[in-house]
Amino acid sequence: MKIGNLSKWLFLLPALITGFGWVPIGQATAQTFTTLHNFTLPNGIYTTTNSDGWAPLGGLISSGSTLYGTTEYGGSQDGGTLYAINTDGTGFTNLYSFAFGAGPYSFDWGAEPVSTLVLSGNILYGTTSYGGTNGTGSVFAVHTNGTGFTTLHNFAPTSVFNPTNSDGVFPPPPGLILSGTALYGTTYYGGSSGVGTVFALNTNGTGFTDLYVFAGGNDGAYPTAVLLSGNTLYGTAGGGGINGAGTVFALGINHTGFTTLHSFADSDGAGPRGGLILSGNTLYGTTEFGGGAEAGTVFAINTDGTGFTNLHIFAAGSGIFHGFTNSDGGGPWSTLILSGNTLYGTTQNGGTNGSGTVFAVNTDGRDFTTLYSFTATSGPSSANSDGAIPEAGLILSGDALYGTATSGGVWGGGTVFSLSFGSVSVPQLTIVPSGPYVILTWPTNTIGFTLQSTTNLVSPVWATNSRTPVFVNGQNVVTNSITGKQQFFRLSQ
Repeated sequence: MKIGNLSKWLFLLPALITGFGWVPIGQATAQTFTTLHNFTLPNGIYTTTNSDGWAPLGGLISSGSTLYGTTEYGGSQDGGTLYAINTDGTGFTNLYSFAFGAGPYSFDWGAEPVSTLVLSGNILYGTTSYGGTNGTGSVFAVHTNGTGFTTLHNFAPTSVFNPTNSDGVFPPPPGLILSGTALYGTTYYGGSSGVGTVFALNTNGTGFTDLYVFAGGNDGAYPTAVLLSGNTLYGTAGGGGINGAGTVFALGINHTGFTTLHSFADSDGAGPRGGLILSGNTLYGTTEFGGGAEAGTVFAINTDGTGFTNLHIFAAGSGIFHGFTNSDGGGPWSTLILSGNTLYGTTQNGGTNGSGTVFAVNTDGRDFTTLYSFTATSGPSSANSDGAIPEAGLILSGDALYGTATSGGVWGGGTVFSLSFGSVSVPQLTIVPSGPYVILTWPTNTIGFTLQSTTNLVSPVWATNSRTPVFVNGQNVVTNSITGKQQFFRLSQ
């Protein structure tokens, strides 16, 4: 392209950016935090019932404008609840109360549904950590109106001192995944070695099978979650591996092909408690510990086990456990979500007040942003205005993130919250010619934006710019040659 055409090319750009720019939610706008529901905390902890449950350890799912979730404790039978609430905070309904029970563990006070639910049609599927016939957990189904509760599988009995059995013990959060008529999940303990299993089960309760039983060696121990891509399950194990710090693994759904993709070494993370998400051939996840400051990490790894990268290492801080304060959070348990090139997640610790955070980071590890720091409490069951200890992941609906905080809130029993982004301002794109090149720059204090170009504004076909931005003095910088047809640029996602 000749320099003579450059003036027209540059002149059209401002109108293009403001008039045609398509942009996602991001950090370019103020976020509005809203507490949608405050769970009550009974005076007689672990023994007293309440109307709505407390300690929403599991995450949310959405169907239209309705959110569904679970609480670990409380409800009319003191064994936890399954609830629904509208995205605007109205219409809270306790759909089902789990029964208080007994089990082999001294801390087993009931069913304790801690998993994030999955939805098919008008049926919700989930797991209980304990309870069931043997007190070792169960898989269940229930209609979205709370009727038709069915136990699909009761895990086999075991004991505190020998947590081995035939099929697994304690299905942990995040919970199940659904593919067609098959449910897939994990147990944290049990199996022949007592360190967990991966299982499959039909939605009608038939066909239960252990796809893999962990040995606690290089394969890992205490698996927490799986995701399915094609015929392969990918997951994390919180312990075991070469260094005892956990693993990322792959497993064929036909019981074959188990592969340890990565063994954590503490320096790169330890104790992955959340699940994985997949984009292309890249898996993204979090670790609760490790990373140098022992506050956890956000990582990426290819599905073939290559290319492991720490995208973010959470910072050191002061204090311990819930009360640990730093700039960005610590101890992420959550499964991440992905929107465009932006990952969103939560940390159960850290942040300004030590009560956890909501964060965002680019898939290339740049532009980490703390979107929200939960306010301080004096302990895990203390009250505040917004909640504390967000252990579950987030969901994205419209221009808002939705999540749960396990404790805090007005009554100390936890909260359901939203973080709305509202309208988004496109960051300023600056275009400067320099000899045979044109240099495009925009600020790095906003994330989720991609540089795109087209040669035709009448029927535009937008393509991502082939050159990857570099970071220079707080700016994303792309240098393109001035050749060929004139081009029009925008920041988009």
